Amino acid sequence: MTATRRLYGLLGLLSMLGLAAAFWPGAQTLWQWSLGVLLGLSGYDAWNLLRGDAVSVERRLPDSLPVGVWQEVHLRFENRGRHERRLAWFDHYPQGFEFRGLPGELVVPAHGWVEGRYRIRPTQRGEAGFGRVQIRRCSPLGLWQRSRRLGEAATVKVFPDFAATSGYALLAVENRLGLMGVRRLQRRGEGTNFHQMREYRQGDSPRQVDWKASARMRKLVSREFQDERNQQVLFLLDSGRRMRSKDGELSHFDHCLNAVLLLAYVALRQGDTVGIATFGAEPRWVPPVKGPGGLSRILGGLYDLQPGLDAPDYSAAARALLARQRKRALVVLISNLRDEDRDDLLPALGALRRHHLVLLANLREVALEQALDQPVENLDQAVLVAATGHYLREREQALAGLARQNLLYLDETPDRLALALVNRYLDLKAAGKL
Repeated sequence: MTATRRLYGLLGLLSMLGLAAAFWPGAQTLWQWSLGVLLGLSGYDAWNLLRGDAVSVERRLPDSLPVGVWQEVHLRFENRGRHERRLAWFDHYPQGFEFRGLPGELVVPAHGWVEGRYRIRPTQRGEAGFGRVQIRRCSPLGLWQRSRRLGEAATVKVFPDFAATSGYALLAVENRLGLMGVRRLQRRGEGTNFHQMREYRQGDSPRQVDWKASARMRKLVSREFQDERNQQVLFLLDSGRRMRSKDGELSHFDHCLNAVLLLAYVALRQGDTVGIATFGAEPRWVPPVKGPGGLSRILGGLYDLQPGLDAPDYSAAARALLARQRKRALVVLISNLRDEDRDDLLPALGALRRHHLVLLANLREVALEQALDQPVENLDQAVLVAATGHYLREREQALAGLARQNLLYLDETPDRLALALVNRYLDLKAAGKL
């Protein structure tokens, strides 16, 4: 409990009156009476502030929040007392969150309640903790103020923002991927499993026509196929130090995680099973799951994983995956490669290829391409451009070496990785290579 400016002002006036009483004895009585009245009022006012507080606070927010999205937090202030309460309040939001609308002030009516609101924006995935709500209340006469913490602390989970991505995935399931820039090379009737016989439609491939059935029916009949189901897609996701780089607000790891979630969602809706293993920092393993509900298990296993400071060990990651997974699967290895990775990466890919179909997804840094476009005005800039060009040439040579060995790979910027992965998955599935 602390004194307010009003009390300090009254004490200042009382001091001036005491100074006057030192020179004019007739003012001593007035000073003594004023001192007694102020002491009595301040004591009474403090007693009213310290006695049982009838105000309570309840915070209302979801159990989970999407990263990077503004959300509203509701605080219910309830007053069980006979007098209204004027409060200043501040909610101790998680460290690192952005906020709007704090601190706040409100008046809680007697035997009533009022709601306070503010907005937050999570900036990082993982668990986040809210502290108790701090309120500051003035005494009835405004001579004292008291700060207290009410309510309960809370912990929420911050997940990747999957709302827009899930909408795109629904388009994928309905064969309308072209609306978001995803294409399918093979459409109706060119999958791998026989589905049904139907009447010929314009645009069907001649290979689909069943000539014997057409002769019996005396009209063209086409065979319709569907993509093979019950296949497995496994992700090997690098969570090492290279994935800490940022393009925009998101790190490379967050871009890759969003791409994994999009492809996992599409694959699950297509009837395939999806599993994920991480390497490079904290190793995690989400066993293969099936069905639309499997995405919740994937999110629960990865939402709080952050890239570490360790270098990726591709051979160890390959050995761990081979020990866990024996059934043939599409293994999608996502990383940010360097030329020095060749001696470790190629044996790891070779071991995986003996049992699985392997797709290497490599990130291409936007910052490197932008560095080449900058004007050269001094020696330091010239050295930077030369070094960047040399690095990119070595990178192209390394990728060319993968192509010569007939390895499937993608080389995309982080913002385009998700669409490229969905494209390649659908192409491989339609071609029956899984």
